[in-house]
Amino acid sequence: MGGWAIAVHGGAGVDPNLPPQRQEEAKQLLTHCLNLGISALRSNDSAIDVVELVVRELETDPLFNSGRGSALTAEGTVEMEASIMDGNGRRCGAVSGLTTVKNPVSLARLVMEKSPHSYLAFSGAEDFARKQGVELVDNEYFITEENVGMLKLAKEANTIVFDYRIPTVGSESCSAVAESPIQMNGLPISVYAPETVGCVVVDSKGRCAAATSTGGLMNKMNGRIGDSPLIGAGTYACNVCGVSCTGEGEAIIRGTLAREVAAVMEYKGLSLQEAVDFVIKERLDEGQAGLIAVSNKGDVACGFNTTGMFRGCATEDGFMEVGIWE
Repeated sequence: MGGWAIAVHGGAGVDPNLPPQRQEEAKQLLTHCLNLGISALRSNDSAIDVVELVVRELETDPLFNSGRGSALTAEGTVEMEASIMDGNGRRCGAVSGLTTVKNPVSLARLVMEKSPHSYLAFSGAEDFARKQGVELVDNEYFITEENVGMLKLAKEANTIVFDYRIPTVGSESCSAVAESPIQMNGLPISVYAPETVGCVVVDSKGRCAAATSTGGLMNKMNGRIGDSPLIGAGTYACNVCGVSCTGEGEAIIRGTLAREVAAVMEYKGLSLQEAVDFVIKERLDEGQAGLIAVSNKGDVACGFNTTGMFRGCATEDGFMEVGIWE
């Protein structure tokens, strides 16, 4: 194919009864973010600059679970995490346990570029953020009324929630209590919904990059770390491809999902879409997840084994698509 390509996601595991208005809002936000990335790519911005730009936009909008609008811990607070990876040299940065950093993905990039480390978490990450002069806000900035209601629902159900907005009003029409609840590390989760945002880009020079950001699980234990900040699990980029994952974090971690896409391309000679399909089918066991990916040839692909995945993609030859369902 050749040329640049971009893909973006807002989470896998969409409730089949999600109201049409919410679906349209999601599509509009994904389209806006795609257009933002397309404009930057047409201006010859690098892949790493574009993934940061797009994920920052997703973190700022409360619609999906990252930045403002993040899922709440069992204590009613927000703990965010993010990672970013530049396939050019496999440079990476990641952060966890953020409570005041307005844009976690940008702090992850600063870890990559301004520290001797690849991963900082909790108080150390917050200290680093202050020293770097990034924009800080009170934790209340990230908390939405909708998520307060979601936490109440999760506590009443005595469960953790793969966070996305399942309306507390009329929740009986949504899959608030799944008929066959999935399990995470052997424990049932009665509410399943998407979480995490991400972006993958290959620029006109064939450089791949990926970034992922999330608030994690609703009603999660304080200190829980998911796949999103883990390089090779939720995020990976190399000279072959860039990948961002979403879904059941524990399953993604066990399957090192993002790295597996690159591995089967390198070692089995699979195309990008073949690699994505193989990994979704063979590496998740009974887990629920999805991912987006680009290759250094300008290909773009996605895959998921959930009901749906908020996603969009575009290529230099004019192709553009935004979708939720199969």
